[in-house]
Amino acid sequence: MASTNDLKNGMVLKLDGGQLWSVVEFQHVKPGKGPAFVRTKLKNVLSGKVVDKTFNAGIKVETATVDRRDMQFSYMDGDYFVFMDMDTYDQLMVDRKAVGDTANFLIEGFTASVAQHDGEVLYVELPAAVELKVQHTDPGVQGDRSTGGTKPATLETGYEIGVPLFITTGETIKVDTRSGEYISRVNK
Repeated sequence: MASTNDLKNGMVLKLDGGQLWSVVEFQHVKPGKGPAFVRTKLKNVLSGKVVDKTFNAGIKVETATVDRRDMQFSYMDGDYFVFMDMDTYDQLMVDRKAVGDTANFLIEGFTASVAQHDGEVLYVELPAAVELKVQHTDPGVQGDRSTGGTKPATLETGYEIGVPLFITTGETIKVDTRSGEYISRVNK
């Protein structure tokens, strides 16, 4: 249990019958008249839904312990992703549902943050950007410019994104894991 006065960004609260909500932002408000209150923006840990919620200042809220560990993705085993804790070398099988859209950018050897609560995996999170190889894209057409249009490209994970016309098969590019958009070419 914690007081609403102790809220911090990233703290996970257990509200509404056990649902887990992460504090995205909060603001303590002391109006001229009336009692103080805390205005928060909360994100549901499982669904990603964001809501605004107001608490009276000083009330107790239940907090949840979420264990976040950096783990290395090892391999796929049917519908499960197998991650290895690099400190203990323990392996953890994670259901496809918990991995979600992160699977589009996950290749063997990548390090991801795996969040667990009471032994249940809540979500898997990659860094904001990852470097992936373009497995296939059609060649550019004469007259292509470095600015302007895009074309589809299949990444080494099998996921398809839009890339600028000058990108060719075999190049390594940087991709935003949150939006799935091309960021830049990687010069090696």
